[in-house]
Amino acid sequence: MARTTAEAFNEFKDKLQLTAPQTTLVNSRRDNVIGYLRSAFPSSSDLPFALGKLIGSAGRETIIRPIDDIDLLAKFSNQDNIFERYRHDSRSFLYRVRDALTRFRVQVVGARGQAVRLFYTNPPNVDIAPVFGWGEGGYVLPDGQGGWIRTDPDFHAQYFAQRDHALGYLFKPMVRMLKRWNNEHGKYFRSFHLEVVINVAFSSIGNDSRIACEKFFEWAPTRLEAADPAGNDPDLSSYLTPASRQQLLANLASARQRARNANAAERSGRHQEAIRLWRIIFGSEFPAYG
Repeated sequence: MARTTAEAFNEFKDKLQLTAPQTTLVNSRRDNVIGYLRSAFPSSSDLPFALGKLIGSAGRETIIRPIDDIDLLAKFSNQDNIFERYRHDSRSFLYRVRDALTRFRVQVVGARGQAVRLFYTNPPNVDIAPVFGWGEGGYVLPDGQGGWIRTDPDFHAQYFAQRDHALGYLFKPMVRMLKRWNNEHGKYFRSFHLEVVINVAFSSIGNDSRIACEKFFEWAPTRLEAADPAGNDPDLSSYLTPASRQQLLANLASARQRARNANAAERSGRHQEAIRLWRIIFGSEFPAYG
């Protein structure tokens, strides 16, 4: 409960961050899965496991509550040039990792496109991205069709950490808030794409998060065709179908109008109305007035 819009935003930002027990759970899942991979692919294997680390939202510290999934990069050594066995058949590589993990005590192991998913009785589930290192930097990951795609989560983590610093440590809180908006309104943005659009939208972020959110909803429609900062994809919006793109633009327009009205209400001292409108934008986890 909050009496002013600023108080509501401060409470909201705190509610989105992982609690200490949730952080412990995420790290425990990470360590357990790395243990499974080390056991299944020891140094004596022709496909030895080299290292594992959190990537995605968990790795970039932009994950929000509640936690459904976490992403883990699993790098394998190219011992005796074993990559050549899978160069033209990355599915076999993916399925080999999946099949090797079926003996461990998780509920279900499945291969899904580019990842091996470990389903647990209680979340979070773990999506394992099995990769080989790439000589030019980054990694190669199965593309879901038998080939490979380039990815560089190490670059992404460092890049967004630097951007957060440059933006006065206001970038990641903004990302977490807008992820909640996205989740409440159809999840038309993919998580990484949304982060990049937020990044290109702002050269600076003021201390007034309400104004910054309004500006994002205003600016985002012209920045959807953002490129991967690591240079691996010139248009991160290419997954959007014409119908989903149209719905995303409609959602942004609706949020822009509500944010504009909320900020006008706050300026006139009508905090109850402002908070009511922000709760429509961000959902029931946004604090109520009172």
